[in-house]
Amino acid sequence: MKRYKLPVILFLSSSLLFSCSQSNESSTTEPAKKDTAKESSQVDLNQISTDYRTFAIAEIDEFVKKTEEFANAVIAGDVEKAKELYAPARMHYERSEPIAEAFAELDPKIDAREGDVPDAEWGGYHRIEKGLWVDNTTKGYEKYAEQLIKDVKLLRAKVETVDVTPDLLITGAVDLLNEVSTSKVTGEEDRYSHTDLYDFVANVEGAEKIYELMSPALKEKDEALAKEIEQRFQAVYALLDKYKKGDGYISYTELTKDQVKELSQSINELAEPLSKLGVVLEG
Repeated sequence: MKRYKLPVILFLSSSLLFSCSQSNESSTTEPAKKDTAKESSQVDLNQISTDYRTFAIAEIDEFVKKTEEFANAVIAGDVEKAKELYAPARMHYERSEPIAEAFAELDPKIDAREGDVPDAEWGGYHRIEKGLWVDNTTKGYEKYAEQLIKDVKLLRAKVETVDVTPDLLITGAVDLLNEVSTSKVTGEEDRYSHTDLYDFVANVEGAEKIYELMSPALKEKDEALAKEIEQRFQAVYALLDKYKKGDGYISYTELTKDQVKELSQSINELAEPLSKLGVVLEG
């Protein structure tokens, strides 16, 4: 990704209309102005990265808290309580995926689906999900709940080491949406609980947060693009809101094929202009 340009303007005197002192003043003050503009842009982008880091860490803090509540319900044998807590807890992970998934060794332990890893290594949320919705029990799943608590706490400790850059955010925002429209839309993510809409909403919210942080810079570069992105977000939320039920969302199995297609298309239509966020990195 092209980051910043530092134009060097040389004032070449073609006549003797300007004195040497005027030439010297031009050659020293103009680059100074350019340097100041570059430093200002760098500060703005650094602040965006810092603000996103704060947001993501807050989400992971909540993820740890909600995961402990979920896992403790499993350990206590409370099937209904665990089912109730499952999807809302995972939303915090889904919102912060650009950072949360940065640790290749931890993401499978927390979020692997059946078949993603050898069965002997499979644990985390989806292993417990299968026990709750397919077997309707927590018996035998206590060990997975205990390990899940350890893994999410390790994630929280490691997230402090992530280098958050504007490039990571732009790629992360688009990846969040692409993941929904190309794989999650099939219902494979939460294949036992069918709570996929919670994941969809969280992914969109995560992408929106990145856009919100970068939108002031984007509006300076391309106000029309910013307006289009905002309209696309509104369209996606309007669709998702149709499937709300109380404080949550209906089962994904209740959507028709046409409704699934409509949702996928709407998210794709958002991802396309959002992928142009890189314009804010251009000089």
